[in-house]
Amino acid sequence: MFSDYFYPAQRGAPQLRKSVSSIILVLLLSTGMHHAHAGHTLTFDQALHLAQERSRQLVAQEAVADTARNLAVAAGRLPDPTLQLGINNLPISGVDQFSIGRDFMTMRSYGVAQEFVRPEKRQARAARFEREAEGAEVGRELALANLQRDTALAWLERYYQEAIRELLVRQRDEAKLQINAAEAAYRSSRGAQVDVFIARSAVAQIEDQIAQLDRQVAIAKTMLARWVGGIAEAPLGEKPTTELARLKDADFNTELNHHPVLAVLAKQEEVASADAEVARANKKTDWSVVMAYNQRGSIYSDMVTVGISIPLQWDQKNRQDRELAARLAVVERVRAQREEAVRTHVAEVRSMLQEWQSNRERFIRYDETLIPLARERTQAALAAYRGGTGTLTAVLDARRNEITTRTERLRLELETARLWARLNFQVPLEHSASATH
Repeated sequence: MFSDYFYPAQRGAPQLRKSVSSIILVLLLSTGMHHAHAGHTLTFDQALHLAQERSRQLVAQEAVADTARNLAVAAGRLPDPTLQLGINNLPISGVDQFSIGRDFMTMRSYGVAQEFVRPEKRQARAARFEREAEGAEVGRELALANLQRDTALAWLERYYQEAIRELLVRQRDEAKLQINAAEAAYRSSRGAQVDVFIARSAVAQIEDQIAQLDRQVAIAKTMLARWVGGIAEAPLGEKPTTELARLKDADFNTELNHHPVLAVLAKQEEVASADAEVARANKKTDWSVVMAYNQRGSIYSDMVTVGISIPLQWDQKNRQDRELAARLAVVERVRAQREEAVRTHVAEVRSMLQEWQSNRERFIRYDETLIPLARERTQAALAAYRGGTGTLTAVLDARRNEITTRTERLRLELETARLWARLNFQVPLEHSASATH
């Protein structure tokens, strides 16, 4: 979109450089050395890959999913049986005090108790953790999309800040020539000394802008290092094609279902619904079986005890029914929040898409009208000054206007690239890749 006047020297690099950069990336990932070396470049795709390799948030999300899957298996099983040991009817007074074999009622008891949870209840509990595992998997997709978006923003920020700096450096070098011209004119009595000071002031102003950009570049490198490590100091490769976005307005509603932001909200609603199903299943009681072997003294018969325990839900309307009503209210709350969040998200994404398209149309105005006019004005003012019919002030004003116009053009492209990154990484790249196979 820009001419070579605007871009760093990496534009148009041969294919061999891309191959070498790919080999370098593999070596860095295998050895863990993420430090930049002379001549190495950090491409946009390499930055995304490195950020994903270094991310601990993705590992955390995978651990959450594994936890929920394991809990789902455990929730689908019966509770562990309970071993029961005891002494029943032990005398504590009289001639048989503390004897376990002389009184006919004294028994040593060895038993096992087992609670039998209803299958539908166990299935409901397992389903609840399965929904949570699915939510964690979708959360990983969201974390990956955010990671790629933030890495892309950091890479693009540094790229354009360096591009603006390079533009100002070239303009400063050209402005320095005006100092020499003003000094020569002053020595030959063809110009005033004030022109020399004006020329030096113009160069000083550009150098101050360059110093500010140096700070912005340093900050951009720091933010990029947050995602890719020490290789953030390496020279950047070619910028990605920001003229095309994966998210299209025509199929916006179709792609909406694949957005992790909305999928996470949908999974949260499913988890709330699963909690309600667990509460509904709890309205039916479970039962327990106890079997015990009771050993008495040698002159007495041993005995066996069998028992069944059933909880009595005598106040179901104020306990189980209230719990179910509360869970259903949570479902309604989560559903309402999801619907509201969907509307907000759709409006935000559509606004970004419209602004991105509008900015691309503004590029035409800059490239076809504003920049050519600013350049012609500078050339005309410079020609008039050389011919003795113009002033140095007019030249510097025209040059300052051209610098401002070209800088605004780059800043507009930076803002458009930011919008592109936010739109392009609504869905992580690996999701799109898997969807095409």
